[in-house]
Amino acid sequence: MTTAGCQKSANKKPPGASASEASADGESAEPQGFKPQSTQDLSAPIARVDGIEITVQQLQDAINRQTPYVRARYRSNEQKRAFLDNVIRFEILAGEARRRGLDRDPDVVQTMKSAMITKLLKDALADDVNPDDITDAEMKAYFEAHAGDFHTPEQVRVSAIIVDNKRRADDLAAQAMGESGSTHRGFRDMVTKYSKDEETKLRGGDLRYFGRDTTEVPAAVVEAAFALDKTGDIAGPIAVGKRYYIIKQTGRHREIAKTFEQVKRHIQSELYKDRRENLRKSFVDQLRTKAKIEVYEGNLAKVRVEGKK
Repeated sequence: MTTAGCQKSANKKPPGASASEASADGESAEPQGFKPQSTQDLSAPIARVDGIEITVQQLQDAINRQTPYVRARYRSNEQKRAFLDNVIRFEILAGEARRRGLDRDPDVVQTMKSAMITKLLKDALADDVNPDDITDAEMKAYFEAHAGDFHTPEQVRVSAIIVDNKRRADDLAAQAMGESGSTHRGFRDMVTKYSKDEETKLRGGDLRYFGRDTTEVPAAVVEAAFALDKTGDIAGPIAVGKRYYIIKQTGRHREIAKTFEQVKRHIQSELYKDRRENLRKSFVDQLRTKAKIEVYEGNLAKVRVEGKK
């Protein structure tokens, strides 16, 4: 009933509209945006729903909030009427929700407060800072202070068979360099069968990725691991105290050193976010000094926090 009524009234000349504003076929006589819109045009009502007025401005804003692709669907008056029906439907449902008192529902009130806060902060900080305010000097200072964030040292990954007998180590190294250790699976099988180090044995001998400066892998093993040319290469036996390592390279990460120009926009974004956060905090702190705040610490114990169900 409501939709039909809206379609019938939409064929009538709306209040405040002139004859030149519509053509005979119902299409807009002139594309929107080609001439300034008057305040009278924008405030002209298109529909009323239970006394709530929907104006040209409101419908126009609702359409223009859509993506360019979606907006392109609403060029003709017929298409605009279809969009208007959705707005009318929205107002009908909102009106019914109000009649049922849902505007006072705690969840709805909380959601409305969150939306208002988002809008408040956006409007309050809109003109205070923008990315172009970040200078090259600030970005370069950040780059130098966070050099480690833009430089990743070379890392290598190896698996190891660890034994405590030199003769056995020589024999296993020969096997590993032959058919037995030619595949990762074959090498893992050798680890499972021969390695004496229970911790690494559970991981198939994996020592994980490490850099040249690691202290978690013996220095002699580190040196040998970085000397391997490519994935699959094997070295050993490597003497470490009373133990011997036979290692197989399973991965390598080359050094990555990014230049200032490569990360300039990333730094600009980080500094912009930091500056906005500082402004937001300052804004809230100022409001806090003006607010009358009372906290009843004794009642905190009455707050129950539910556990897992």
